[in-house]
Amino acid sequence: MSKVIRKVKITVPCSSSNIGPGFDVLGITLSMFLTLDIEFLEPLPTSTNKTVNYTNETTLDYTGEGSESVSLKPTENLITKTALYVLASHKIYGFPVPLHIHVNNPIPMGRGLGSSGAAVVAGVLLGNVVGELGLSKDRLLDFTLMVERHPDNVTAALIGGFIASYLRELEPEDTNVPHSEEPISVIGASKPPTVPSGIGHYIRLSWAKEIKAITIIPDFEIATATARSVLPDAYQRNDVVFNLQRLAVLTSALARSPPDPYLIFQAMQDKVHQPYRKNLIPGLSHIISNVTPRTHPGLLGICLSGAGPTILALATHNFDMISSAITQAFLEEGISTQVKLLEVTEKGASAEEGQL
Repeated sequence: MSKVIRKVKITVPCSSSNIGPGFDVLGITLSMFLTLDIEFLEPLPTSTNKTVNYTNETTLDYTGEGSESVSLKPTENLITKTALYVLASHKIYGFPVPLHIHVNNPIPMGRGLGSSGAAVVAGVLLGNVVGELGLSKDRLLDFTLMVERHPDNVTAALIGGFIASYLRELEPEDTNVPHSEEPISVIGASKPPTVPSGIGHYIRLSWAKEIKAITIIPDFEIATATARSVLPDAYQRNDVVFNLQRLAVLTSALARSPPDPYLIFQAMQDKVHQPYRKNLIPGLSHIISNVTPRTHPGLLGICLSGAGPTILALATHNFDMISSAITQAFLEEGISTQVKLLEVTEKGASAEEGQL
């Protein structure tokens, strides 16, 4: 077995996006983390790889949610595919050193907690570390957004905290830039892919320390494409104004200490995505209408996490009572759940050297 010559640990928090009226705008990082433990291996003396491409000598193993469905091939796994894309953008075609990567991912897949976004962020950091590229956080965000086009989850996961963000539209000359599902297609190309600068812009907002996040995670998945497909192509002006008014209030209300439960609860109402997704999530309408600060003291606000089906309940106390009411509503629909009480963490994704 090859000798381990270096170790690096990459840590990426999960995230919740949309946050009430903040559709495709607001994201928060929560204290559940995807980790990569990376071992850099000394190339075997018998290696005859003249292209210095050790992709085929890189191995992965995976523990955590959905491990049985995750590809362990470096050219197919989302994390390593993304890393290869970052490397190819710097004229490095393949991993320049053999690696062993252990992935531990407790973030449930397809539940609205940013599992795929965390994988993309981890892949971008992996490419940066392995290629010794020295990219800034803002430049890392550019690469992240070339793979994952919705900034709310990935920006929060990369930067950390309570984040408002937007994605600028690509210029006409950038329309042929590979992105979305295509990053691996650039491997072996004679011309490296071009990644524009300044794709995403963000601001970190304040968050009252006493506000915790209860995540109630139903035992079924919703594909992002399915959740997007039920949204209308156009909205009534009154509905857009409804969300804009509440969004402006919410971003300040969540920073105030002590939090005002009635102000926050009303400010977390939404007419842009939740009404259209309620049929995908049995019990959602009942939960949003009947679990309130009046009936459940300590609750501040309640909404879908991302596209769902996870319910995000913001609260300061009475966490068990609040989560029990929501889990009971799901049980009445024949749906089991798991509950996680999470902190909003200010620290975003990181890569740290390990001990040999």
